[in-house]
Amino acid sequence: MKPISALGASLVAALSLWAADSAAPNQLTAQEKADGWTLLFDGQSFSGWTNFKSPKVRPGWKIQEGALVCVDPHDAGDLVSPGSYDWFELQLDYNISEGGNSGIMYHVSDAGNAAWASGPEFQLEDNAKAADSQRCGWLYALYQPPVDPKTGKPLDATKPAGQWNHVRLVIAPDGCIHEINGVKYFTYVLGSDDFNARVAKSKFASMPLFAKSSKGHIALQGDHGQVSFRNIKLRPIPAKP
Repeated sequence: MKPISALGASLVAALSLWAADSAAPNQLTAQEKADGWTLLFDGQSFSGWTNFKSPKVRPGWKIQEGALVCVDPHDAGDLVSPGSYDWFELQLDYNISEGGNSGIMYHVSDAGNAAWASGPEFQLEDNAKAADSQRCGWLYALYQPPVDPKTGKPLDATKPAGQWNHVRLVIAPDGCIHEINGVKYFTYVLGSDDFNARVAKSKFASMPLFAKSSKGHIALQGDHGQVSFRNIKLRPIPAKP
């Protein structure tokens, strides 16, 4: 057997370190735990997730191959997270069906009759074939990314239906960020003059609870199409003194 060179030994050590700190799906790495991340879905059970204003989960939601899956949008409805959060960074992977439409809502209050009555929505959809003109990654009916000069259309970093995409959503007092697959779409500030003016011109103007709560559940929309979620993790962001 030939001796391992210094370079080879360094490479082996680096790969070993990477393997030790790389998490399988629906797990946290040692570094993520140290950084304060919490896993919201274990890949095996609903574990605290329930339908909006219900103690149960409707049959349209299933756990399949390590994913939280809306298999039947006619009998699924919106799922809400086990806890309520004010300022946070959320990351997850989603895989949407052809023509599918879903969303991630935040600061969802139990006071309304539906999750969307209070929670702003990070839109998820198959941009190629979904009927809704509000595209993936947009803050529904309020903010959209700038025009991509290469296409002449709003920036679109999504992968085709049937492939996994990664979402990063930051909700912080000094600015909220929408990202898909590592591409930043835009920022906005909740409660700012610009934000309030956009709400006033939208369909949400007639909803007295919309975007009024500074804390609430995260909701996964399950009534417009088939969609799967995995690697759902959250890191609290401390409010600045």
